[in-house]
Amino acid sequence: MADIEFTTPSTLPQPNGYSHAATIGPGRRLVWTSGQVPIAADGTPAPADDWEAQTRQAMYNVGAALAAAGATWNDVFKLTFYVVDTSALAIVRAVRDEFINVERPPTSSLVQVAGLFRPDLLIEIEAVAAIAED
Repeated sequence: MADIEFTTPSTLPQPNGYSHAATIGPGRRLVWTSGQVPIAADGTPAPADDWEAQTRQAMYNVGAALAAAGATWNDVFKLTFYVVDTSALAIVRAVRDEFINVERPPTSSLVQVAGLFRPDLLIEIEAVAAIAED
């Protein structure tokens, strides 16, 4: 993972659990996940209105997508969160920190959206990772 460098310059506001920039070195290939929502592989959704359960399931799904492409959470350098409101940001951050390396947090964006494809869903998460080429 040494060829992914995370930067947080003093010329920008101090981030809360993310890095401002990431640089990917040579010899790595990129992996993008589709947006993952809080629905288990068997089709069961995480409980409606439960930010913690929904965020954890969506993060689990991102991890499964990464693994299918040969990547791990340590390879992630960019996360994008789509949320229906920002009232539970502290919960989202706490669950995110269970999955990422908090010593080298990936870059991150959070976007509030009017809604997701189902009204019971609160969050959707995408990741971009860089893995060593074989």
